[in-house]
Amino acid sequence: MNSTTHKLDRIAITVKSHMLLRQLLKENPMLEEIMRNARNETEALIGVRNWVLGVIQKNQDAYKFYKKETRGRVAFEKLTWRDFAALRILDYIDNAGREFDDQNLRGEKAISNPIQFIWLAVTYGTGGAKPYFFKDMLMLFRQFTGEYKRNIPAQKQVEEWMDRWCSGLDPRIVKLREENRERILKIIIGKIDKGEISDSKFFFSEGMSQEQKYLKALEWWNDRLFHLRFAVRSPELLNELLDNSLDPDTMKVLYEAEAKGIPFFVNPYYLSLLHVRVPYFAVGADLAIRHYVVYSQQLVDEYGNIVAWEKEDKVKPGEPNAAGWYLPNDHNIHRRYPEVAILIPDTMGRACGGLCASCQRMYDFQRGNLNFNLDKLKPRQSWDEKLETLLDYFEKDAQLRDILITGGDALMSSDKSLENILEKIYRMTLNKFEANKKRANGEKYAHFLRVRLGTRLPVYLPQRITPELVKILGDFKKKASGIGIKQFFIQTHFESPMEVTPEARDAIRRLNTAGWTVTNQHVFSTAASRRGHAAKLRKVLNEIGIINYYTFSVKGYMENNFNFATNERAVQEQMEEKVIGKIPEEYYSTIKDFPNNAASIVESMSELMKESALPFLGTDRNVLNLPGVGKSLTYRTIGITRYGRRILEFELDHTRKHSPAMKKMDKVIIIESKSLSEYLRQLEDIGEDISDYESIWGYSIGETEQRIPIYEYPDYNYEVTDNYTNLKLDAEG
Repeated sequence: MNSTTHKLDRIAITVKSHMLLRQLLKENPMLEEIMRNARNETEALIGVRNWVLGVIQKNQDAYKFYKKETRGRVAFEKLTWRDFAALRILDYIDNAGREFDDQNLRGEKAISNPIQFIWLAVTYGTGGAKPYFFKDMLMLFRQFTGEYKRNIPAQKQVEEWMDRWCSGLDPRIVKLREENRERILKIIIGKIDKGEISDSKFFFSEGMSQEQKYLKALEWWNDRLFHLRFAVRSPELLNELLDNSLDPDTMKVLYEAEAKGIPFFVNPYYLSLLHVRVPYFAVGADLAIRHYVVYSQQLVDEYGNIVAWEKEDKVKPGEPNAAGWYLPNDHNIHRRYPEVAILIPDTMGRACGGLCASCQRMYDFQRGNLNFNLDKLKPRQSWDEKLETLLDYFEKDAQLRDILITGGDALMSSDKSLENILEKIYRMTLNKFEANKKRANGEKYAHFLRVRLGTRLPVYLPQRITPELVKILGDFKKKASGIGIKQFFIQTHFESPMEVTPEARDAIRRLNTAGWTVTNQHVFSTAASRRGHAAKLRKVLNEIGIINYYTFSVKGYMENNFNFATNERAVQEQMEEKVIGKIPEEYYSTIKDFPNNAASIVESMSELMKESALPFLGTDRNVLNLPGVGKSLTYRTIGITRYGRRILEFELDHTRKHSPAMKKMDKVIIIESKSLSEYLRQLEDIGEDISDYESIWGYSIGETEQRIPIYEYPDYNYEVTDNYTNLKLDAEG
């Protein structure tokens, strides 16, 4: 134990901590007896361990889970509420004294030894543990003794929470957005007239009246290039277009962000989704959107010190990445799993239609690898040749069967660039298909079954989904289907039901008519984690033809502290809210067929929801995208810091296939960037009744949900080789 830790052990606890400690001991006479009689921390640990073991051994299901003799969703669902508490106490004791690098504190050491912290506080009044820690421990022992019980909300309650949230299709919201559009366009017209802004494509002819200019600007509103060229890049213009409604504290943060060099890019359409005149019926409804546009103080403070989250994205020439894969270069192809790899083109597709405050690639903006200098992102003459080389990697790989084109944003590429990429993917797939004819059964490579485009433009800029783009996508789908590609997905990212506008709905409809299935990846930010918010989003998305794919916990360290909703809340949402949309297995074969009939998916989903009496289809999985090991919500809470921030140990998602190299990877430790007390206080600050979240304290274990069959790969009519290519495997193992 280092000297810093010894110093912390000698720090006196606060009055508030003393009060919570006194309550903890009053409610738990056995705990007080153990603490008072223990001559040192070791005796305290042994005393608590023996007490808790005596309880958990009476339930063999829980005891076997604790010993890791059983695992998985079935074993997890056998655990009682009290078992959760007993397991956590024992895991705390088994991991007592462990030190961890806390990237939230720029690599400082964090130590977990909660029983010692309690013993020091009882014996000496020291240990430095904060009130947030003691509040968490008070709730833990209440759960263990049975005083704190879990009350699962009824479906009616969940639906009442859902009803609090408007969608962007509400006629009243549509009217407000029209007012916003008018205000924004009139300000832009004024700036063009004054010569403050100019553009070679969007300008007014001499002699036009103000009414004519406004009608012309309304035409521009339907052109994606208008929104990109007139995107807001400064705090002053943002505030002006929002009718000077931002408060001084927010403006101070935005000015600091600008001074630090954090990019700023919000297009006029997306900006029109924010409230200026806050409606009584939708107070706070736009917060999940607003928190994507307005940066937090934590992001500003950390910018320049942000640490890359993704281990497997760090690639050195000639060396495998963290998942064991060799890659052609360090930025065009990202790979974690055997079946799928990401292609990031050297085109405008490296940019986005706007910058999300909790962007997972903020580290690359910090390094200068990403920016919004759109003119500089046009593909160089050498890109065509480079693309051939990159796709050769996909063609010659034995296991790849799924390609995800993203960025940035795949649909930021021009029609010409995207058509070229898709044509080359077609040729690559055809080559792989033909090469397989020469291979024996059992030696054949996996040919491509799925093509995906990762894009937020249906949300950020639905004007991008033009008839020309739809024709390109439809033609590719028709041609590619002839050589064995069976699934065509647009993978988008709606964050709030307020983002589901008439324009977005129409864009999704056009994509569906082209034969492409649209799926959604929802980032579970603080504002988006409010009770019923994610459930309402699922419902609204289903109604416009979108299938829910993932609900992601916010990843990153202290830079994303403001938007981070704890993993405990993700499990609570999964088990208490999403559960009302759980699909009975008897309907699995029905939904598995959805991607084969994308053009009629709205009707298909509506019919299924009506037949099954479900308010929405819970086809998504709640997960955290972990460094190295991928998407998982399989974890146990093994520690807690003096500040009450929980320490989670994650495992691989054992329900899916991984690189063989992953078998040797250590489990991933995540120290949450805020305590549950801080998270609940933040919810209270944005208008939530935190008594609605009371059960959150007891969620300390997670198990990844089984993947719904709609996302399984279609079967081959031949046997794929077991061999791997582009993978480093140690000779000895």
